Amino acid sequence: MNSALRISIILPAKNEARGLAEILPRLRKAYQAAEIIVVNDGSTDNTIEVCVSHHVKVITHPYSMGNGAAIKSGARAAQADILVFMDADGQHQPEDIPHLLEKLNEGYDMVVGARDTQSQAGIGRRLANIVYNRFASWMVGQSIQDLTSGFRAVRADKFRKFLYLLPNGFSYPTTITMAFFRAGYGVAYIPIFAPKRIGTSHLRMFHDGFRFLLIIFKIGTLYSPLKLFLPISLAFFLTGVGYYFYTFISIHRFTNMSALLIITSIIVFLIGLVSEQISSLNYKDGE
Repeated sequence: MNSALRISIILPAKNEARGLAEILPRLRKAYQAAEIIVVNDGSTDNTIEVCVSHHVKVITHPYSMGNGAAIKSGARAAQADILVFMDADGQHQPEDIPHLLEKLNEGYDMVVGARDTQSQAGIGRRLANIVYNRFASWMVGQSIQDLTSGFRAVRADKFRKFLYLLPNGFSYPTTITMAFFRAGYGVAYIPIFAPKRIGTSHLRMFHDGFRFLLIIFKIGTLYSPLKLFLPISLAFFLTGVGYYFYTFISIHRFTNMSALLIITSIIVFLIGLVSEQISSLNYKDGE
């Protein structure tokens, strides 16, 4: 790694003392000149003590504000030109950081560590990530290999442009990825293996399932709302026209249901147009 390259390594942590005790010594040994920041998101274990013992910078939230909020706090406090985000649970390996930086040096603005299929925890989450990745790839017209990976290296000035867009919850990787594609910044992926996490996951499949379902809709509204709303509008319109022909042939009438479906298609299309303009204004503010 280029010794002149200034990087800040940011780890959001909530009750991750065990993981930090394993990963911080490796980070400190491999990247002695790097700024290492742990954002303590309202932990109730000995996270702070572990960080102090390894001489890393600690930012503490007075209560748990969420993974995205921790990312934003770390990005605001970081001093380096390049930010490296990684989890504190041992799933992201310090040995992969040079690969991210090498790819970034090729001219990209953000490089993401894409987990292979063996790294996904559970078949349900694996299938969900496949759906997210394929849907997002269709939206942007580019191959997105891991939409929800939190392991990434990014240029600080470009990342901070979109802090106001980032949610405080777990969907920050989705938001920043779509924001970079929308702004025309270069995004690349490199394969990584993520071992089993240390400790207990903060995600709950049933509790967070609905929230992750909303990620799909957020992808569309973040990148190009009309591309999401237009097919829905078209589906309503074709259903309405098809139902009209059916009722016209069978009972020689234009029914209220046909009218409702066609009107709904118009409303959905107009909502898509308005959303497209609002989305454009959001990215204009970011610039």
